[in-house]
Amino acid sequence: MNRTTNNWSISFWGTGDSMGVPRVYCDCSVCMEAREEGKNRRYRSSILIEREEERLLIDCGPDWTGQMERAGLYWLDNILITHAHQDHIAGLPAYADACRWLERQGRVIAPAEVNQMIRTMYPWLERFIQFENIEEIWEWREWSVQPIRVNHGKNGYSYAYRFDRLAVTNQGQDQSMETEEDKGGIYADAGPNHDDRGSLNSWLYASDAIGLGDEERRHFHDLDLLILGTNFYHEQAAYETRSVYDMVEAMELLQDVCPKRAIFTHMSHDIDIHTRYPLPSNVTLARTGMKVEG
Repeated sequence: MNRTTNNWSISFWGTGDSMGVPRVYCDCSVCMEAREEGKNRRYRSSILIEREEERLLIDCGPDWTGQMERAGLYWLDNILITHAHQDHIAGLPAYADACRWLERQGRVIAPAEVNQMIRTMYPWLERFIQFENIEEIWEWREWSVQPIRVNHGKNGYSYAYRFDRLAVTNQGQDQSMETEEDKGGIYADAGPNHDDRGSLNSWLYASDAIGLGDEERRHFHDLDLLILGTNFYHEQAAYETRSVYDMVEAMELLQDVCPKRAIFTHMSHDIDIHTRYPLPSNVTLARTGMKVEG
């Protein structure tokens, strides 16, 4: 497929739940494989939206430094945060340290209640980072970005973000979407259950959500791509103790909102990337280093 310089890409820097994979001291088959071969290795969930030198990172967890080094990047202007839990913000002190060393000001974008929690936990960050509050639609480059407050179960709330392209440019050029593999190191292939082509004009990222109601779900319709967190295939814990969809529940959600394509992320060591789960052909499991272009 011919590449064009105006294509945006979404790179999966992290696809794990709050504990990552492998879990400390765990000797289950998934964690052991993650240590030995690495295809199940999952850093805390994060994605990078990128076009040439334009970049926006969603979430900055405890694996951020290593994720930056693996990507070969030394600077990010903008970090969008979903919620103030440590698996999504614990890398911000390292980001602030990078700002200090490079003598540049970073920027963290989130709804005001999220930014306030971050500033309370890390009050010194404001010396190096500008916190920008967004409550309604935020425009970044050619994207309209809408924060959506979603149910995070026993953990309260999180924010999903819907991206709608402000204008479809260069109509004559190829704007298809493709899932690729990074052949090196720990990076895994795209897997058997995927459809690797389609437009990418409306997409949504919801890493931490469960039991969405009608008001939340209305934002999940008419999507080219839905990136959704699913900790387990079929979680056995009592529903009231949980905070993220499992894959069985997620497939019920997909039947309602009908995205053209879905990618499951935020996965625990319950998920083995080598297993062929009974998923629809338009559903893919995210892999560390996987890239979607469109």
